[in-house]
Amino acid sequence: MEEKKHKTKKVKKTVHNEEDIKKIKELEEEVLKAKADIINYRKRKDEEVSRMLEFANEDIAKDILPIVDNFERAINLDDNNLDDELSKFLAGFKMIYCHLVETLEKYEIKAIAETNVAFDPTIHQGVLTEKVEGMDPGMVVEVMQKGYILKGKVIRPAMVKVSE
Repeated sequence: MEEKKHKTKKVKKTVHNEEDIKKIKELEEEVLKAKADIINYRKRKDEEVSRMLEFANEDIAKDILPIVDNFERAINLDDNNLDDELSKFLAGFKMIYCHLVETLEKYEIKAIAETNVAFDPTIHQGVLTEKVEGMDPGMVVEVMQKGYILKGKVIRPAMVKVSE
């Protein structure tokens, strides 16, 4: 029988000097920083995309709001006489207006139209002041144009008259 000779591989041992070890550590740190940067980038991108999706309806809502305002102005022209032609015509306007408001609410667009509340510059735009008997200063007396909030974000502040 022949004896099988086993060949063993010689592992070449390298001796690292201090300079090589330092360079390896620097490269390892750079790799870790690059990984962290990629993770942070992905998080920022995901947050930005979710924010864009959440407020994707903002531009179209801003374009529709003046139409809603015009419907409100037209509806306010109606008087107590419900038999005249104007009232019959405005009844159709009221139906369209109600449908528009329902659509806005469906997409979480809510009106800011409260009176007798404290003036809040984050949701109100004060355009006039008026001295009102029995009302504290800084209270909303009249809403001149409704404001709107989309999912907690003010997309149009309410134009209001404030008590002095």
